[in-house]
Amino acid sequence: MNTAAKSNYPPTYDNGKPRKTVGQIVSYIVLVLWAFISVFPVYWMLTFSLKTNEEIFGENVIGLPKYWVWENYTRAMNTGNMPLYFLNSVIVAVSTIIITLLASVMATYAITRLDWKGRKSMNKFFMLGLTIPIHASIVPLYTTLAKLKMLNSYFALILPYSAFSLAMGILISIGFMGDIPYDLDEACFLDGCGVWGTFLRVIAPLMMPAVATVGIYTFLQCWNELMFANVFISKDSLKTLPVGVQALSGQYTTDWGPIGAALSIATIPTLLVYVFLSKQIQDSFIAGAVKG
Repeated sequence: MNTAAKSNYPPTYDNGKPRKTVGQIVSYIVLVLWAFISVFPVYWMLTFSLKTNEEIFGENVIGLPKYWVWENYTRAMNTGNMPLYFLNSVIVAVSTIIITLLASVMATYAITRLDWKGRKSMNKFFMLGLTIPIHASIVPLYTTLAKLKMLNSYFALILPYSAFSLAMGILISIGFMGDIPYDLDEACFLDGCGVWGTFLRVIAPLMMPAVATVGIYTFLQCWNELMFANVFISKDSLKTLPVGVQALSGQYTTDWGPIGAALSIATIPTLLVYVFLSKQIQDSFIAGAVKG
């Protein structure tokens, strides 16, 4: 590229600012449209939660409420028993996340950092979990939990959720742990650290971005799951949020405003989790994908 070409690249306005090309303008328009499409369901859900049935099914389907019916949230909290269902979902989600994180990170360390016979076969065995549809196992799981007398308990959800989240947790952790230099393990062993010392003091702290990714993935999976929660739990005092929202629908008539309020209550935690931890997810995937 000669000097004259360099002086005209990139094209500029008279005030020195870069000139936007047609491709950039089209890209901005597409991104704005995509952002609108992504945000619109959240907007619709929040406005729908503050309307009456007449507005929801009438002429004001997507507009702001003419009359803000905050009573929908009160009815969802009191009549719909949302605080109890919310607490049950939190207990199940937090317990599942803890079990999945401990099992996946320790299994990944054993598979990738320790030398033992059969570790590759064990890794393939874990990865088989990605090929099994979660709902295909509902009958054998129900039979097993019934024999163990674990139906209608938190463990009826925590254990299956943890088991089905384990494969993805190991897959994410392997991609990240493979980038940690093996020299760190050797240095720890030379300094007198054992396997547990190396894992807890060196490897685990470096795995925090991957841990955040696995935690968020597990949270989203178990927070929004309906089928297991609907089949394995019949006691009202143990139901989770998805089942509680479903229970608000009447057999003949349904007041949709409280359902929208309950959906908003159930959705806001997932939005907050992603907003505050999205950067860690991106960093984890980038770090796990780059080899060198």
